[in-house]
Amino acid sequence: MSVKQENIRNFCIIAHIDHGKSTLADRLIERTGTLSKKQLVDQVLDDMDLERERGITIKSHAIRMEYQYEGETYILNLIDTPGHVDFSYEVSRAIAASEGALLVVDATQGIQAQTISNLYMAIEHDLEIIPVLNKMDMPSAKPEEVKDQIVDLLGCNYEDIIEASAKTGMGVDQILEAIVTLIPPPQGDPEAPLQALIFDSVYNQFRGVITYFRIFNGTLRKGDKVRFFNMGTEYEAQEIGYLKLNYEPTDELTAGEVGYIITGIKTASEVRVGDTITHADRPCKEPIAGFEEAKPMVYAGVYPVNPEDFEDLRTALERLKLNDPALTFQPENSAALGFGFRCGFLGLLHMEIVQERLDREFNMNVIMTVPNVNYIVHTKKGETYEIHNPANLPDERLIESIEEPFIEAEIITPMQFMGNIVKLCINKRGTLVKQNYVPGNRMELIFEMPLAEIVFDFYDKLKSVSKGYASFDYKQIGYRKSDLVKLDILLNGKKVEALSTIIHRSKAYDFGKKITEKLKELIPRHQFDIAIQAAIGARVIARSTIKALRKDVTAKCYGGDITRKRKLLEKQKEGKKRMKMIGKVNVPQKAFLAVLKIDS
Repeated sequence: MSVKQENIRNFCIIAHIDHGKSTLADRLIERTGTLSKKQLVDQVLDDMDLERERGITIKSHAIRMEYQYEGETYILNLIDTPGHVDFSYEVSRAIAASEGALLVVDATQGIQAQTISNLYMAIEHDLEIIPVLNKMDMPSAKPEEVKDQIVDLLGCNYEDIIEASAKTGMGVDQILEAIVTLIPPPQGDPEAPLQALIFDSVYNQFRGVITYFRIFNGTLRKGDKVRFFNMGTEYEAQEIGYLKLNYEPTDELTAGEVGYIITGIKTASEVRVGDTITHADRPCKEPIAGFEEAKPMVYAGVYPVNPEDFEDLRTALERLKLNDPALTFQPENSAALGFGFRCGFLGLLHMEIVQERLDREFNMNVIMTVPNVNYIVHTKKGETYEIHNPANLPDERLIESIEEPFIEAEIITPMQFMGNIVKLCINKRGTLVKQNYVPGNRMELIFEMPLAEIVFDFYDKLKSVSKGYASFDYKQIGYRKSDLVKLDILLNGKKVEALSTIIHRSKAYDFGKKITEKLKELIPRHQFDIAIQAAIGARVIARSTIKALRKDVTAKCYGGDITRKRKLLEKQKEGKKRMKMIGKVNVPQKAFLAVLKIDS
């Protein structure tokens, strides 16, 4: 069915995690009759078990709805977005493909940090913002207070804010009307050379890579020869169509429409999200601009538990990357763990979700090493290196300086928790840059702090000191010089590279002490003494010893001369000494994860 361009509306939903975004999407789908009652389940766009279990959106989804308004049929393309800071890359792609956004704010909680950062991203792209005050049916709703916050943030009028409840369906008709009347139709020339932005792709084991796109200019027909602009590869459009809950094939898609294309690509690496699709015989002059590559913030080693699964792990990561382009990986090997991959993630939740998806979707049993950030090292010879892995850090004597990534952290908290939060951030080497009063007896705190300090347990601690009321968002602000050292862990004098970390000198002693004590609990006793040492360069700063398992060799001596017992004990001592020289310490897998659990 061909549709007039002025009757198309492309929009996304911006909201903090758990503000009712997926439930509102359900109501819009239900009200437009896109799915029957039978097909409709709660959080219909959250199709991963993981999304339903945790109540978060991980993937952005797209769905086409038809809406009747004043005798006209309108096509509404909703591109659902995640709310968590670790998935802000998904949000940037949805925003790039839209002309408008619903800003959903929970009437019981007010505006949170992540809502603000995603909103600024939408404003930069000149999106039309429709403010929606959700959860108005809740007894704890504070509409007047939260409306003040929205007006303060957006500079809109009080009448512009739509009161709604995604749970009961209140205000949904008003929202649909606002989408049609306020969000502008797409501006594109159907006769111009084809320009379509790839905003997502998925892998189907029977059909290969299915690519989702939004057409900005031109018209795409089934059977056309297309070119992926940046990759330079050409394919035939075997099938094109609309994105409803299932795929709906069609013969033609034109400027302003959102759809999918199947070209028979079997290799995941041949499609890159953010690329532009154009015609092979009449290509556009330049790709669609304004699309940024994801920059990993946290790195960790991912190794298969069974070394024979290395190639299967590579395939699993390639297919995950297709669906989650923010994930980066490259092969590496470790003396302790064998062959694996060094993976880059947007944050700790992103890392956890990738590990969970590897297990559930690909049945891969993996070990993840200690997460770390990347550092810039300047040597005394004037060379500069980017280090993702502590094992690659040059010798301390050759280093002139080390720079680490810093972030600007934005925390919004009720006043009573401010003292605890400031103390937590200062302990994490943070500096308070500014503080602003937010309507509703809340404070906005802006800190500058090292990214490495939030990698471990910062988010959990923030939730704990604020009883779950503080919200947190961050952005990277560049690299700064710091007094950093490499902390090595030695077992009987041998370095265990997988346990090495880069840490600030002021925290090295405490951390080294804790890790040696933790490993003492986790490594089983052997037939010989095991010395566990934490060292900076050649200097040992902490030590624990696991005593040997000892057989009572003198049990058979009943009385008699003491020299007989001494002789047996000396013989045992010699054996233990020899065993220590050739014996190998078996480190259990849980010891590699122990560093994560240490309260740093």
